[in-house]
Amino acid sequence: MAEVLQFISSGLTVGAIYALVALGFTLIYKASDIINFAQGEFVMLGGMTTVFVALAGVPLPLAALVAVAATTVIGVALHRFAIEPARGASPVALIMITIGASIFLRGMAQIVFDRRFHSLPSLFGADPIQFAGAAILPQSLVVLASATAIVTVLWLFIDRTLLGKAVIATAANRLAARLIGINTRRVVEFSFAISAAIGAIAGILITPIALTSYDAGTLLALKGFAAAMLGGIGSAAGAVVGGLLIGMMEAFAAGYLSSNYKDAVAFLIILVVLILIPQGLFGRAKVERV
Repeated sequence: MAEVLQFISSGLTVGAIYALVALGFTLIYKASDIINFAQGEFVMLGGMTTVFVALAGVPLPLAALVAVAATTVIGVALHRFAIEPARGASPVALIMITIGASIFLRGMAQIVFDRRFHSLPSLFGADPIQFAGAAILPQSLVVLASATAIVTVLWLFIDRTLLGKAVIATAANRLAARLIGINTRRVVEFSFAISAAIGAIAGILITPIALTSYDAGTLLALKGFAAAMLGGIGSAAGAVVGGLLIGMMEAFAAGYLSSNYKDAVAFLIILVVLILIPQGLFGRAKVERV
């Protein structure tokens, strides 16, 4: 029983991070129909920037705010200087642009920061909390609480504010949204900003548990994309459920099989979803009218 609880704790922790990464994919996809493969680099930038700003003597909470703000600016710049000028291009071309941006950001991080692994101190210490025989890290509870708060605030924002309604309208029909006076370019830019900020927060949360480095975003992007696909690309609820499911499957695969198979779970899920349920668990199959 203790072993199962330990796996569940680990799975929920990493799953919450995957869910946040998947939410970033989902927000941008809903607003612009673009799959942003630079999302993982936002996670990396959040963690690495916090580490180096803190090393410069800035208090950790302030360093985290600086990291989120800087990553948000980079997300806006990605849209304004890379995506927006190519808005008439094909979806494949836009995806290639985001892959190119990911490679560029990774290279710049290697130059600006370094090639070593880094960590951050946990907010509430490193001593595990014993529960029913399982050892739960305090940072795991911080991750789960923070992810829950982010999802709740995002849902309230989308559901209760005019800007949130504009995002929904743009996602539903961009032409109709423009006709009723919504500045869809600003809405898409806002989606990039929010996705970058969420990615940065995810990077800050996971760094005390898992080391970060200039290339840490690649694998996180893959797993976040797998979570978004599993839940149904474009579905916010699906992104959260998909992230948690992948985290749980990874934890149990590492515990009962081997940790060598842990990272293969995301690849396997992508293949299974593409073959059996291409619309995902919460997605809707598209119907072509003729």
